Order: sequence, then C-alpha cells, then structure tokens
Amino acid sequence: MIDGSMQSYALTLDKFLSHAAKWHPGAEVVSAGLDGGVRRIAYAALRGRALRISAALAALGIAKGARVATLAWNTQGHVEAWYGIMGMGAICHTLNPRLTPAQLGSMLRQSEASVLLASADLLGLARDATRGLGAPPRILLLDEAEGEDALELHIAGASADVAWGDFDENTPSGLCFTSGSTGAPKGVTYTHRGCYLHTMRQLQADVLGITARDAVMPVVPMFHANAWGIPFTAPAVGAKLVLPGRHSDGAHLARLIRAEGVTAAVGVPTVWLGLVEHLEAEGGEVPTLERILVGGSSMPPALMDRIERRLGVEVQTSWGMTELSPLGTAALPGDPARRPDLSGRPAMGIDLLLTDGDGRALAEQRGAEGHLRVRGGSVVERYFGQSEPATDADGWFDTGDLARIDAGGNLTITGRAKDLIKSGGEWINPAEIEAIVAGLPQVSLAAVIGRSDPKWGERPILLVETCDDAISDADLLGSLDGRVASWWVPDAVVRLAAMPLAPTGKIDKMQLRAEYGQV
Repeated sequence: MIDGSMQSYALTLDKFLSHAAKWHPGAEVVSAGLDGGVRRIAYAALRGRALRISAALAALGIAKGARVATLAWNTQGHVEAWYGIMGMGAICHTLNPRLTPAQLGSMLRQSEASVLLASADLLGLARDATRGLGAPPRILLLDEAEGEDALELHIAGASADVAWGDFDENTPSGLCFTSGSTGAPKGVTYTHRGCYLHTMRQLQADVLGITARDAVMPVVPMFHANAWGIPFTAPAVGAKLVLPGRHSDGAHLARLIRAEGVTAAVGVPTVWLGLVEHLEAEGGEVPTLERILVGGSSMPPALMDRIERRLGVEVQTSWGMTELSPLGTAALPGDPARRPDLSGRPAMGIDLLLTDGDGRALAEQRGAEGHLRVRGGSVVERYFGQSEPATDADGWFDTGDLARIDAGGNLTITGRAKDLIKSGGEWINPAEIEAIVAGLPQVSLAAVIGRSDPKWGERPILLVETCDDAISDADLLGSLDGRVASWWVPDAVVRLAAMPLAPTGKIDKMQLRAEYGQV
C-alpha cells in the first residue's frame, strides 16, 4: 500500500502578492509621493508591474541568487521592486539612506550587487556610495522618475509572462545589515521560508492579527528589518497598505491616517511622540486609528499613557531584532495587565532561553534575569559572508540582551549585555536607571553610559533630553533614591538639546560613548 501524502507547496514570498491579486484584486496600495501627492494602485495591477520588473531585471543579466540593492523609502515603487526581485529568486539588499556614502559603499562591496534601484531624490547619495567600487552597480530610479536612468523605461516594454517561485523555499530572499549601534553592521540573509513563517506568525490573533478590513501603515522603513514584515503581511490578507514615503513627521502622518482611514500602524516610540506633539499643538484627531505596534526601543510609562490618551489607541508592545526577521514577542492585544516594559510572549515558531554569562541554561526560567537566546524558523543561522555559525551547538542564537520572563511567560528586556558598566568589579545595569529617569514627566529621553574612572574603572553618567528645564540635577538623581543601589547613582548629569538617535530610532550609545565616555 502506498501511503497518502500532501502536495508540495513551496513557501515563497511571491505567493502573498499573487494571493492578494487574485482574491483581493481591488484592495489598494497607497503611497505618499515626493511631490506631496498620493499614488494609488490595486494589488492586481501592482503584481503586473512587479512581474515586468522581474523581466526587466532578467534582461539586465540578473539571475537567481544575484543581489539587487534598493536605496529607497516606503513607496509603491519599492514594494514593486521587492516582489520583482524576490519573485524571480534574486536577493533584495535593502540599504539605509540615513547612512553615510562610505557605510553604504562598504555594504555594497560585500553584497556585490550589480543593480541598485533608488528613489529619485537619493540619486546623489547612490552615486556617492558607488563611487570607488571596483564593479559599481548600475543605478536605476524608482517611482515617478523620468529620463534614461528611470526603471520605468525598462519595464514599459517588458513582458509580465514571468515564472515566479520556481525555486526551493529555502532560497535567500533578502539581505539586511544590522544597525551597528553596538558594533560593526553584520549582514542578515533572509529566506523565503523564514519570511513566510514570520508572516504567518504575525497574522495570529494574539500577535498583530490584521485582516482584510484593516488599513495598515508601516512607518518603520522597509530598509529596517523588512518594515517589520508588513509588506508581506498586508497582501497576505488583502489589507490596504498605506506607505508614508520619505516623511514621518507628525503633520504628514496625521494627514495620511485621516485621508486613508488607517486602522493599524507600526513604528518606534519616537514616531508616535511626534504625532502626539503635532496633534497637541495643532488640534485634530485620528479617529480611525485603533492600535499601534511599537518596538525598537523601550517606552516610558508616561509616554505610553500619553499616546493612548491623545490618540485614542491601544499601544501593543513587542520585541524583536533584525536577526529574527524581526518579530520575537508581542504583548497580547487588549490585555488589561499590559505594561510598557512587558514585550509579551513568543508566538508559535519562536522559542526563548535564559542563560548565565557562560551560556548555561538557568535552572529557573521564570522570574530570574539572564542572557536571552532564541531559536526558530525565522532566526539567523549564519551571518552573511561568515563561515562560522551565529548559533551555539543546539541552535540557540545569543541576542546580546539581558531579559526576564515572568510567571505568565511575558518577556521584559532589562538591558544590553554590552551596555553593562563595570564599576569597582561590580556590574551596573544602565537600563534600570534609564527606565526610572525616563518615567519622569519632565524627561523626554534618558541614557546612561560608563565613563572611564581612574579609581573604579568606570562610573555611570546620566544624559538627558528634558522637556522642562525646571527639574534640577538633584531631582533627576533623587528619583533613584531607594530604587537602585546607592553606588549605581550616576556621578554626573549631562543635559542635551537633542539626544542622538541611530537610524533605527534608538538612542545612539556609540556616539554618546565617543563624546562623553572619557574624562
């Protein structure tokens, strides 16, 4: 007797757009243009354009496994390029326009991309980044671009009769370099299978749970960990996809949310602070917006309360990183016990482990603090261009985070292992100090770094961006009394007009250490 079996169905990313085109053909992708206007296209039409991009790239010599770089904002053209590149089995290498030409050039040198697709306003940066490369990629411009460098010229006469997804599901789909906020950026290679599984995880009701009735806006850039997967998640269910383009200021987001009826959005806390400040200054509401998913950095309780009250939304906290595709955990929607420091439970397909500093699993995984490790089908196994695995012998990836898991399985990130300050042979966790100070209503942002000290090796100093000069240094440090050990209290307070932020929206501690870490 021959046993029964199931069909072989490769989990490739082109299937999301093909599904939307067939079953939600009228659902829209809306994109804010550089000229202030808005472009609209249905999923069915967008798929046709993406297929022609595949054909155009093939005519330029791009084959399966080749790298095609993008230097672009969250726009229709960028989404078309994504699916055009990935659908044919090539690898989409997303570049961050907020990096320097030298940084971008280094990444291009590593990826060996032969074509670079760029937003028209980034042509100068693209040329600067490719100058000096031994084999510079050909630069073509996306979206409304005109002229001989426009991608539109290449796809106008291209055929849409292209085979998508005729390759193994473990084929690489994308390449994204980490932010490098704690060291040199490392390349993370995504696969079709990994991103497909990540999308299915996001769609769970206890995670993001969007549906065809939603209008979703990813304010997090597509060059940052795949815009947290939203360009895959939205077409997977036929949700309207609203792309903010280059700008993410409060006024721009408020207009777009109102005009397009955005119901769900994702982005770092600083983005939502900007929206709140705009509405507080200019008035108005965003009545359709129901929930926002935040990640990338911790959120003070006062800020979470302020956002929820002013926007009338539910804030859903999460934790992830580029190496996880990127979502690792998410707070339960509607949970009355939610707190800004709780990042929720891992969804099915992700597992967590707390270890000691030597990588040994803690005997008690609940209630103790340890080094966080993770594994799953969407977790990095090996960094781009490196021969050694990024995991241990059991497949666990060391995130570099310190964390605690409570009795209910909720994750709290308590700090970064690299941020710990060693003073007199004892460890100080800056994140605990930062959380207390950032909770003061007069403080916008707070950071603690170690400064060299001839006696103790290192001593903590507090750097703050305040919204009220009335609070004194003594009051700032006094907020720590009885809440941390006395020797944890910073030796000095430095006030900054603006806290330096990394391209991801996180506080740039590398810059702070460079400027303030030495006596």
